[in-house]
Amino acid sequence: MTAHQTPEPPTESRPPAVPDVLAPARLGPLELRNRVIKAATYEGLSHRSLVTKDLVDFHAGYARGGVGMTTVAYCAVAKEGRTDRHQIYWTDEAMPGLRVLTEAVHAEGAAVAAQIGHAGPVANPKGNGAPALSPSRHFHATTVSVAQEASLDDIRRVTEAHAEAARRAVEAGFDAVEVHLGHNYLASSFLSPRVNRRTDAYGGSLANRARLAREIMRAVYDAVGGRIAVIAKMNMDDGVPGGFWLDEAIPVVQWLERDGTVDALEMTAGSSLLNPMYLFKGDAPLREFAAVMPQPMKLGVKLVGSRFLHSYPYRDAFLLEDARQIRAAVKLPMILLGGITGKPVMDRAMSEGFEFVAMARALLREPDLVNRLREDATTPSLCIHCNKCMPTNFTGTRCVLVDRATTRRETWGTPDGYVA
Repeated sequence: MTAHQTPEPPTESRPPAVPDVLAPARLGPLELRNRVIKAATYEGLSHRSLVTKDLVDFHAGYARGGVGMTTVAYCAVAKEGRTDRHQIYWTDEAMPGLRVLTEAVHAEGAAVAAQIGHAGPVANPKGNGAPALSPSRHFHATTVSVAQEASLDDIRRVTEAHAEAARRAVEAGFDAVEVHLGHNYLASSFLSPRVNRRTDAYGGSLANRARLAREIMRAVYDAVGGRIAVIAKMNMDDGVPGGFWLDEAIPVVQWLERDGTVDALEMTAGSSLLNPMYLFKGDAPLREFAAVMPQPMKLGVKLVGSRFLHSYPYRDAFLLEDARQIRAAVKLPMILLGGITGKPVMDRAMSEGFEFVAMARALLREPDLVNRLREDATTPSLCIHCNKCMPTNFTGTRCVLVDRATTRRETWGTPDGYVA
């Protein structure tokens, strides 16, 4: 430095700019028009494992309403991996309808993801005509049945079925797959020390219990070859004593990051097998569940439903406290799920380092909420978190406070009810 030069002031580190949740963003190889994702909520609008016109209208409506991506839930990777006998699985017959669905969403300017997975011990063996699979034999009170222990051949078959589902998702025009590693579905049940009592390479230590999830993610990621985005939806907390919890979730997501098989993480909670309301928070709609269930489940819900369907206090961003601990442990892009209701909550997620938000109940109430938030950021969500939308998946998932046409049509069972 010469005598006449003035020293430059020290450079101060500046915090990274907080992303605009309504601005375009990249998710793996995918460019989304904004950072808002319609979360996977089982629609109850597939029939005979085929896409109905109602299912297309359901997702096109969210695309029209402004989301960056909508998620089709749930597309089982195998017939015995369904929770309902009418759920879609990846057959040749289902593919034309799935293509119509993805084209309809794309026509509205949004991307579309397929949630893929195997329900494992949560599956309905009676409806599927096949035993449910579990890491260890497990009695499922809801279906009054025993899930059989998955053999090593079962594990290899289901892992390859995930890869084939991912390949078919690419072929059908999906922009992403969301791999279901939560809610004590098959991969999640292997993670759970309460459900997984195996003594082989898939049981015991956390590394062994996480083996199936990691193998599935590797199979899926390799199958899509970077053509579409790969999201992992994984539990942080099963919500039951002795189950999978945050202290084990952190190393598992670090392993997934190291494996390089995930473009984004969406952390969730609760067990469809043992404590389903733990994810949703708010009141448990016992009367509404009993009204739509067949006997003897109807009587069971009336008599002992409160022992299984618990109520938890609701608050906005109710998974944030746990999810921020995952956020601190990995550099992977993350999607914040749980109680995302309006712009202030979205902005809070962005400020805490989350790249995307996933909305479910608020969008069931108002499919055009994102468009209205773009026009006026102070727009409040009209969702009252009553959870009465939950039992409607037996009759077409919807907000019970709104009269919409996306319910089961009389044309189901005739050619007019389906798309091809």
